[in-house]
Amino acid sequence: MRDFRETASCAACGGEMSPFVEFPGVPTNSCVLLDTQEQARSYPRGDIVLGACRRCGFISNIRFDETLAQYASRYEETQGYSPTFRKFHRELATDLIGRHDIRNKDVLEIGCGKGEFLAMLCELGRNRGIGFDPSFDESRDIFAEGVEARVVRDFFSEEHADVDADVVCCKMTLEHIPNVEKFARLACGAMRDGDDAVVFFQVPNALRILRDCAFEDIYYEHCSYFTAGSLGRLFRSFGLAIHRLTTEYAGQYLAIEAKPPESQGAGSTISAVDDLDEIERLITGFADRCTQKIESWQQQLNAASETGPVVLWGSGSKAVAFLSAVDTREQIERVVDINPHKHGYYLPGSAQRIISPDDLTGVEPGTVIIMNPVYREEISAALRERKVAAEILSL
Repeated sequence: MRDFRETASCAACGGEMSPFVEFPGVPTNSCVLLDTQEQARSYPRGDIVLGACRRCGFISNIRFDETLAQYASRYEETQGYSPTFRKFHRELATDLIGRHDIRNKDVLEIGCGKGEFLAMLCELGRNRGIGFDPSFDESRDIFAEGVEARVVRDFFSEEHADVDADVVCCKMTLEHIPNVEKFARLACGAMRDGDDAVVFFQVPNALRILRDCAFEDIYYEHCSYFTAGSLGRLFRSFGLAIHRLTTEYAGQYLAIEAKPPESQGAGSTISAVDDLDEIERLITGFADRCTQKIESWQQQLNAASETGPVVLWGSGSKAVAFLSAVDTREQIERVVDINPHKHGYYLPGSAQRIISPDDLTGVEPGTVIIMNPVYREEISAALRERKVAAEILSL
């Protein structure tokens, strides 16, 4: 690890950030659809320098340049084509509705993507919904007939401060925001007063990234990283009563549910999570451990490429981060994805073509590397169905 000299202020509490790891020259967008290899190879790059706040535990890319992050119609982030993810999504919506009796309510989802979760909340609870996301695609007809929901193709900002709701939902969005305190305060401010009001946020679990040296989960769009402690501290700073703070999806996600402090039952909030010492311990030597893990994967890739073609399964952000770090000799030619909207396009930076699972029969891979172990059973079944006999490795 090099000797960092730069400093920055914490966007969550104003404390001082201490840099601890660097990933230079990474693609500035992981989910954009690119038409040619030339576009993919020449896609803009930026530097990641993660710093941690000793005061609150928040972690961020202190080199982040938000002008380089692109979110528009060519941003394809949905995981909704996976049966595994759809099951998780539906259970999440059902549990949230049940815990807070979210029925016949006004629901606001900030960063709703293609609208799948907002549609579930509205259909399952007969709620009225409004979503905000610049990458929303109306042509997918995500809302069933009779569902009262609409999406504004824009970022949620002060311009929309007149929007309020009984339920404010913000899934996998806060990690894309550089000024987290300002944005989260604005989002929570859209929650109406009253016993029925609730905010629900979901973000990646940074403590898992630190523990596992999950370098594949560190990419440019994610400029902000939270542990349970730092997420709880942020929401408490708004005066909210935190009712639930959990990990989900094999520990990959954090979820927080909070209510106005004067609401009924506000006294039953959970205790604070004190993880500052663990964060300090984990960031010490994190850069060296990441280097060792990347080198180990490079060795595995070298060995696998000698037995036949190697393909990746999953063309999302994990794949872009993994290939940027590991595939320095361009040994992986193709990436598989079940999302049909991605087929035929190319990954930013490493420029592999994205193919459908059915195209694997002509490739005859010797090794398939799965980007997320949560999907191992689903992917193994898809390979067996297509009679693809390959060694399976997963991150």
